[in-house]
Amino acid sequence: MSDDLRARLESRQDARVALLERLVRVNSYTENREGGRGVGELLLAELGSIPGLATRVVASERFAPHLVASSAPAASSAEGAVALVGHLDTVFPPGTFESFVLEQEGHVAHGPGVLDMKGGLVVVLEALRALAPLGVLERLPVRLVVVSDEEVGSPEGRPLIERELAGASAALVFESGRPGDAVITRRKGTGVVSVKAHGRAAHAGNAHADGVNAIWALSRFVDGAQALTDYGRGLTVNVGTVRGGTSKNTVPEEASAVVDLRFETADDGHALVARLHAVAAEAARGVPGSRLELGGGLSRLPLERSLASAALCAEYGAAAAAAGFAIREAALIGGGSDASSTAGIGIPSIDGLGPRGTGFHTREERVELDSFVPRAEALARFLLARASRLSGT
Repeated sequence: MSDDLRARLESRQDARVALLERLVRVNSYTENREGGRGVGELLLAELGSIPGLATRVVASERFAPHLVASSAPAASSAEGAVALVGHLDTVFPPGTFESFVLEQEGHVAHGPGVLDMKGGLVVVLEALRALAPLGVLERLPVRLVVVSDEEVGSPEGRPLIERELAGASAALVFESGRPGDAVITRRKGTGVVSVKAHGRAAHAGNAHADGVNAIWALSRFVDGAQALTDYGRGLTVNVGTVRGGTSKNTVPEEASAVVDLRFETADDGHALVARLHAVAAEAARGVPGSRLELGGGLSRLPLERSLASAALCAEYGAAAAAAGFAIREAALIGGGSDASSTAGIGIPSIDGLGPRGTGFHTREERVELDSFVPRAEALARFLLARASRLSGT
């Protein structure tokens, strides 16, 4: 059966590359609804051709539709299911990076999303297709969720994941594979806080004393906010944009800033937001007559390593070893992903299970095509082992 599984995967080399090319050549920038819809239709066609899977489209108010596919045992509920998670959107607006090029004698593909994460979606599709003739999808509850807004923080995707995957026994997320086949068990949480400072306008020459300088109040906030960074605890506060004022000779009435937050634990994230509110109050007191208004908060909770996620990583590692490669746990990752959403509702979660490559989020994005079969085989073996345990064989 193992040799048959690998043979099935290897026999689809040309079809697999062709599928990746079709997905990559359709621009699916998050805000490009029609492009995202086109990629979704390609994925639906592939999922619909795999026996044992039922698909659903979840409409979006702002983005392309999201997708859900379930094996028969997971059709009515994700309780106890293996959750597979991916996204179809990319970070490249139309016209900025549009290509699919084979390099290094066909061993590497270069293009937008080849790695992040259309390549990861192909890994999932190939594994499920290889398993279908073995009857695994008839025995094992599996539910796949593909969101269309991950690159902007999954504002719709997170509640969709929480609703569709509640009660799952494990979550495997197919973001870009890391060097050395490292599996991600820890990610920082993320947050975005907007700040608007209100003052009072006045002529800087004739009535300076009558004004309240909103930029001055905001500057006090910026200084206090940046001071909350604590590298030892993994906390970073970055005031990334600042705007304010109308002219050099007018006391500015308004100023604003946007702040990026990163943190290693949920408790630290919530505490950080509370401290920013305290900093804002102190800044306003320092400029009498000013007022600071804060909005936003935590976007994604962190992916925190647990005993359950460590056990899941070891379980996947056994499947990877059988597929011919060894994994290790990755160091803490600074960026967020939908693994944080699954972990946030108590599902043991691991991430970075897509193919290997380099340059995601850049025009140098490349994927190693030789890594697709081992990654798909590892997933297939993982699901096969789960199905065998479930049936007691």
